[in-house]
Formats: sequence, structure tokens, C-alpha cells
Amino acid sequence: MADAWELRDWPRSLDNGGMQRPRPRQHVLRYAVLLAVLAGCAAPSAGGSSESAAGAAASPNPVTAAGRTAPAGAASSSAMSSTATTPAPAPTVTPGSPGAVPGGLTIAFGGDIHFEGRVGRLLDGDDGLSELRATLGAADLAVVNLETAITDRGVPQPKIYHFRTTPKALTTLASAGVDVVSMANNHSVDFGPDGLVDTLAARDASPVPVVGIGRNAADAFAPAVVTVRGLRVAVIASTQINDYTVNTFPATATAPGVAGNLRNDRLLQAVKAARATSDVLVVFLHWGTDYTTCPDRAQVATATAMAAAGADVVVGSHAHRIQGSGWLGSTFVGYGLGNFVWLNTRGEADTRSGVLTVTVDEAAVRARAALPPNQWSTQKSVVVAQDYAPMRVSDDGIPRRPADADVLTAAWEQARSCARLRSHP
Repeated sequence: MADAWELRDWPRSLDNGGMQRPRPRQHVLRYAVLLAVLAGCAAPSAGGSSESAAGAAASPNPVTAAGRTAPAGAASSSAMSSTATTPAPAPTVTPGSPGAVPGGLTIAFGGDIHFEGRVGRLLDGDDGLSELRATLGAADLAVVNLETAITDRGVPQPKIYHFRTTPKALTTLASAGVDVVSMANNHSVDFGPDGLVDTLAARDASPVPVVGIGRNAADAFAPAVVTVRGLRVAVIASTQINDYTVNTFPATATAPGVAGNLRNDRLLQAVKAARATSDVLVVFLHWGTDYTTCPDRAQVATATAMAAAGADVVVGSHAHRIQGSGWLGSTFVGYGLGNFVWLNTRGEADTRSGVLTVTVDEAAVRARAALPPNQWSTQKSVVVAQDYAPMRVSDDGIPRRPADADVLTAAWEQARSCARLRSHP
């Protein structure tokens, strides 16, 4: 969702692979305030104060989900990270796989989610999003973007739109079959330092892994490592929306905030590190230009960089529109997932939604793992198929299959033309 900062004429530079050059950071006093607030939540530990390439290259130390069970109806159970300022252990979960394709590992993606206005009523019961289990939750692994702060405190930041919810949102998503949640976006710190403290506390108690936000950069860029069918799937999240949030609350070596990639350096470190320790690598990005159906230059540059670094799947959201998806070399790219669980305020185009599901060839993944890493780039894509289930966001905020599904499918196919992606691997 655009805010006042997003609408300014930001200086754009292509000397960093198409990334926008951030404006000089404002609100510098917030770091001292925020660190003081967090001092009681997490004591610094050795090695947690350096955002070095060596630290980024450290492999995640997964923990099991023993002793933690998801709520009734959830598709998975998980163990969340600790509250230390060093990178939290990456959680390992084993999702269920209702409707999974035999011989193929399926990963489903939904776009932006919040619980504002009447959409907040979905949190009143225990199964407000239960009908999504048949689509989003039917895959072996499901990933979405939760675009909101999780707090009842804090001061609204100088933005146009402010989203907040309660920790119940994470439980509701788990019950809908969601397995990994990204919070790397431009609304996760809408209520300032106090809201960020609460959001991180909710993350720590979440029944599903939350990525893209953390107590420092190493924590925010750490992947969720999910074991599915014996394969280690790593999910990393970051935002490249050059707005108030990423400029005021970026996760750094010593400060909490969101994982941001106005420059791709830190994200590339995380991707390369995860590539070395995972079987399948997913990068979930918050990117693009609002209300456009074609990717912008920054999206294309970043997708190309992620592909070169070894990502198997690169998907994203933010533009409130469905953008093209297909293959970029051996990497599958989905540029825009659109709104998903959302309060519709702008008309028909905002209601266009859907679930994007990719199928990964397990045999191809295992065959690739047996090769030296320098030969991986010569292999075909391990993502062998994509499927798009078109939906429209209803008045209650839930996306459902519409009567004009064929029209939405045709629009999704058409969006690939300006994305310049192949329809097949």
C-alpha cells in the first residue's frame, strides 16, 4: 500500500543492478529510543554486533518442532527463534501435504494479507480462513505476506495508511494451512518502536516461522528452513520498497527492523549462504510499483541477481496487481501475487487475486545435490510446473474462486508478455 514517502520522486540509480539509491536516513533518534526499549527484551551476545559477510555465510542451525504443536486445523507445527540478538536458529517444520502431487513437491504462494476494518472479523473465531485450506493449504508448503504491525501499542508513523492486528493473526494463518509468513514489507512497523517490540514478541511465539523482520540484520535475513519430503526448503524474505519503513526501520548490525534490499548486497549474502545449505531455495520479495501489471526495472534487476545467486523460486507482492510469472533461465519468477486477504477500497482491479503453486521435481533436486556446486548452473530448472488458481477478494476479505475465472486466468497469462518470462521450464 502506498504511503506518503512512496509517492515522492525518489532518486533512482541503476549503478547497483537497477536498485534505487535510498535517501539519507531520517528520524535518526529512533535508534537510540528503540534500542533502549529492546534492551529488556534481548541482551546482546557475542558476535551479534557485526553484519559481516562471514556472519551471513554461517549456515542456519535448524531446530525441531518437538514439543510445539500447531492449533487445531493447522497444516504444520513449528519452533520459533529465540530472543537473542544473534541470528535465531532457523525453524524446521514438517507441513502436511493434503492434495500434494505424487512425485512433486508443491509450494503455494498467496499475496498481501492484513486484518483491517471488517476483515478483522476473520479473527473472531478459530476458523476464519479455514476455506483457504482447499487451495493455499493444499500444497506441501504455503507462503504469504502479512502486511501489518502486530501490536496494540505505539504511535502511528508519518504515513498515510496504518495497519495493525493481534497475535491471533498468526494462529489464524496457521489454521488456514500457511507454513511460512513474510513480514518484510512497508507496514510491519507502522506503529514505531513499541509496535516493533510487540511484533517481534509475536513472531517469537508464532506457530509458524516468520521471516523478513528481526532484532538485527542477521536475524531478519535468516531463512526459515522447512523440511518437506526429506528436502530442506529455505525461505528468505526482503523488501525493496524505497519508503518510510525501510529507510527508518531497516534491520542493521545493531538495530532491529525489516530486511531490506534497496541495495542487493546483504540479500545476496543471505541467498548464497542459504544456497549452500538447502535443497530448494525460495526468495519472497516485497517489490514493484503500485497498481502496475508489469515489473519495474528494479524487479527485473533483482530477479536476475537472485537467479544468478542460485534461487530456485523468486516471488513477490506489493503492487496490488497480478504480475507475470514464468521461468527466467532455470529460476521460476512470479513478479506479483496481488492482494490476498484484504480490505477492498479501490474497485474491481484490487479484487483480482489467486494462489500460485509451483511443482518441484524431487528427483531433479536430489540429482543436482550430487553434483559439484559449480555445475548447478548448467542444470535445468527443478521447478517443472506452475498452476494459477484465480480468485477475487470478497467483501469479507477472503479470496474465492469467481464466476469469471477464465477472464482472470487470461489476464494472468497476458501479464507474462511484459514480464518477458517463459511459460515453460
